[in-house]
Amino acid sequence: MRLTLAHHPITEIQFGAPTRLDGTSLVVDPEELRALVLEDESLTSVDLEIIRPGESCRAGPVFDIIEPRAKEPGSSPDFPGILGPPLTAGMGTTHVLQGAAVTVLRERAPGGSRGPIGTVLEMSGAAAEGTKYSSLHHLVVIPRARSGLADHTVQKAYRRAGLKVSVHVARAALGRTAALTESFEPVGPAEKGREGLPRVAYVGQIFSRQRKAEVDEAIIYGANTDGMLPVLLHPDEWLDGALVPSYYSSLGGAETYFYQNHPVIMELYRRHHARELNFVGTVATIAGLDNEDRDRNCRVAGHLVKWALNADAAVLTKYGGGVPHADMAETARLLEGMGIRTAVMVSDMSRDRRVESALLFNYPEVDAIVYLGGNDTRWNAPRADRVIAGSPEMAEGLAGPIEVGALNVVGVANQQGASRLRAVIY
Repeated sequence: MRLTLAHHPITEIQFGAPTRLDGTSLVVDPEELRALVLEDESLTSVDLEIIRPGESCRAGPVFDIIEPRAKEPGSSPDFPGILGPPLTAGMGTTHVLQGAAVTVLRERAPGGSRGPIGTVLEMSGAAAEGTKYSSLHHLVVIPRARSGLADHTVQKAYRRAGLKVSVHVARAALGRTAALTESFEPVGPAEKGREGLPRVAYVGQIFSRQRKAEVDEAIIYGANTDGMLPVLLHPDEWLDGALVPSYYSSLGGAETYFYQNHPVIMELYRRHHARELNFVGTVATIAGLDNEDRDRNCRVAGHLVKWALNADAAVLTKYGGGVPHADMAETARLLEGMGIRTAVMVSDMSRDRRVESALLFNYPEVDAIVYLGGNDTRWNAPRADRVIAGSPEMAEGLAGPIEVGALNVVGVANQQGASRLRAVIY
């Protein structure tokens, strides 16, 4: 398995016809995109907007953010299991519009720990400094669903709309010479020439059974993870469309863009290419429903790392707080007991829960802990010059000035390696 990313820098998005790349400017045909999105009969209309870095703009509630990417003919498919058959992802050449994003808005906030405004895209001010997304050029897609549809049907339409638009605009790069190409060496237990290097695996949670997955909720190759046991994935599958976040991505603090640029996997790859370690593969898992479920998943994940990947060490991340936190710690404890050194990433998911780590696990052997703190950080966000919202009611609430927390700003409260916040004792 070999994946090549062909990067095309984008410094501007503008409306025009036809959809094309004009140097580093992405020109998109709005009528073309509307026709594409409205192929889904669940949707009645769609609005399109463009946001530029540094603009005094607030948009929300955010459903997903996707980096525009398209596969070259003869490669593995685009978002297999959602836009087509569930064929294996991660092979061939993927064209990437670097610096651009397709951002899909919900018509209303989903509730939960993010409160009445959900997650918002902040493009300027102090809150924007905490997120990668404020530096990108955004093509905003605002789908409108037919009334009376079940929530999961609406969100399935949101998902497909965002992915279809991202692939469509990225196809403008096909046949063009990339500014930079990045290839990933094969990774696997049988790789030769790395004798003596530590064999390192990654164990990442992709969902938590704190919430029941919708029957049509595509998470891994179009499947909703219901009944899923931990599974081996090649790292390239994570980066190339095999995974998308839950409909309620705020639980895990992940977006499709995050998976496409997964910082833990990319760092392990960097060290693999520098011959600092041997990156032997990954395990995708979920947080359990109860103690029996947890014990089963943790033991299967641990045995895959030990016996299938033959790893010396593992990096572990979680998908949400509470149950995922405990599951990750138990997997690390089991690995340590099998002689595999671990490093875990923890974070507090809500305000004033600074001792969550100590309450949920206290294993002396799990002592390499990266704390991605700061989720209780709050900012007084000024009134935005421009507000883009999924509904008129949401627009009124987002205009500001408002107080926003790290959990409300998309890209800030990521607990899987992408957070720019850290806890400091002073």
